[in-house]
Amino acid sequence: MDTLLPTSTAVHEAEKPNYNNNLAFQEKDVDAGALFVLKSKGSWMHCGYHLTTSIVAPPLLSLPFAFTFLGWTAGILCLVIGAATTFYSYNLISLVLEHHAQHGRRQLRFRDMASDILGPRWGRYFVGPTQFAVCYGAVVACTLLGGQCMKAIYVLANPSGNMKLYEFVVIFGCLMLILAQIPSFHSLRHINLVSLILCLAYSACATAGSIYIGDSSKGPEKDYSIKGDTENRVFGIFNAVAIIATTYGNGIIPEIQATIAAPVKGKMFKGLCVCYIVLIFTFFTVAISGYWAFGNEASSLILTNFVDNGNPLLPRWFIYVTNIFTIVQLSAVGVVYLQPTNEVLEQAFGDPRSPEFSPRNVVPRLVSRSLATASATTIAAMLPFFGDINSLIGAFGFIPLDFILPVVFFNMTFKPSKRSPIFWLNVTIAVVFSTVGAIAAVAAVRQIVLDAKNYRLFANV
Repeated sequence: MDTLLPTSTAVHEAEKPNYNNNLAFQEKDVDAGALFVLKSKGSWMHCGYHLTTSIVAPPLLSLPFAFTFLGWTAGILCLVIGAATTFYSYNLISLVLEHHAQHGRRQLRFRDMASDILGPRWGRYFVGPTQFAVCYGAVVACTLLGGQCMKAIYVLANPSGNMKLYEFVVIFGCLMLILAQIPSFHSLRHINLVSLILCLAYSACATAGSIYIGDSSKGPEKDYSIKGDTENRVFGIFNAVAIIATTYGNGIIPEIQATIAAPVKGKMFKGLCVCYIVLIFTFFTVAISGYWAFGNEASSLILTNFVDNGNPLLPRWFIYVTNIFTIVQLSAVGVVYLQPTNEVLEQAFGDPRSPEFSPRNVVPRLVSRSLATASATTIAAMLPFFGDINSLIGAFGFIPLDFILPVVFFNMTFKPSKRSPIFWLNVTIAVVFSTVGAIAAVAAVRQIVLDAKNYRLFANV
């Protein structure tokens, strides 16, 4: 593999003047989205914070639920394959980005990569819209989940209360509205450090809570059998794969690498190492402890299992703290996934020739970001069943962006020999995950059809 990658000292030394030329080119021709939102000022550690927030997020609390469709062996195997494949594919994207940067053209966005490597139509009509749908869908999902966690605290504290879910979604949306005004991706580095600490905190709480309940007489009787007939089991497997793929999903690797100060060589790998150390600790402990404690009764959000018919199985303060950690981190995750939307809005309405904080740029930024956040909050409040739709978005979005395109980009950029193992490894990954993604999309559509009878706007679920 070393012979295929631009790792020589000569190339590395040549990188600096190319960067300078590229920066001069950017200053002349760059749009407001890249100039103001995707500032290249961060270190590899900041990159690690951004990566951790975008990947190690509250959807990991659904992993025990995915295990209910897979069982112990297949569940752990899928977690391992997901971790190995995404770490590998994210590194491939980073290497492709470094290669283009060393040759005087630093790509700052996923759609830029697709346009340069696959052609302009791929960037404009597939990768760009797909990434936008995935990221904006993640913002809606975070807003909905934040509202659900707020409601869980409220119901536990006041069982006879009459506040509805959509009211809590709106409250969380107001928090998102404030955070959405943070000017650039790089400006989120301190928030994302706090987010990293919080994901460790609520994962530890979820793990400790599951072990406590599983080791006591309060929990359900442990049953690890897979429910349903043959058809439901088969589709359940692909639903579980979609859940795990979405949990590992990112979709904004180029935008995160764009926040790194030049030269970028090797910095993304260090950031990914930080992220995956946290990921291994959180994903595996939550998934294994949650499934061990609740078996096939594990809920789609493991924190739901901590309350049985209104009766807490853990001290109330412990459940409150766990949910608060989750809510605060959700706000950070939501604003990270809002960055591609912010960049598009800034590109459309901003003026790169005017100062960043001039009235010419501040007014359209405030209005457009507020409208984008308000729209996401409205969708989350109206469609509390958005989880089903998000599974479909995950199958159509995260799997192509994070599992398929990276290996295609690498093979087309570096053109490894068809006799080399890396070429066939990449082809295998692309074919396998294309098949899995297609079947997962069918499974997601099937689940939407099955649940359609329960759908109601502004439902209080």
